Amino acid sequence: QVQLVESGGGLVQPGGSLRLSCAASGIIFRIYGMRWYRQAPGKQRELVASITSDGTTNYVDSVEDRFTISRDNAKNTAYLQMNSLKPEDTAVYYCSAFKGVVNVYWGQGTQVTVSS
Repeated sequence: QVQLVESGGGLVQPGGSLRLSCAASGIIFRIYGMRWYRQAPGKQRELVASITSDGTTNYVDSVEDRFTISRDNAKNTAYLQMNSLKPEDTAVYYCSAFKGVVNVYWGQGTQVTVSS
């Protein structure tokens, strides 16, 4: 059974940091690219960051220089380090495992709330 399980969300003050984790099981993790999406209330799901199987990364402009995506193939885990958080980063964050352009598997999401 394939599972992607996100963790690390929570409430943080503006300017703070969080690290999200996405633990994968039931797949050959190293052959998949990994993506982080977010969805704020009333808004469409947005691609935030991606990392390919060979480690190439991409970010949406709004998080460039603040967020860092990484992966540890030995632990079957992808990460999203989020620094200098802003209230507009508040959303449910989801990870996905992709091949080619297709998101094959999804996690259940973790809530991130940035508020004073």
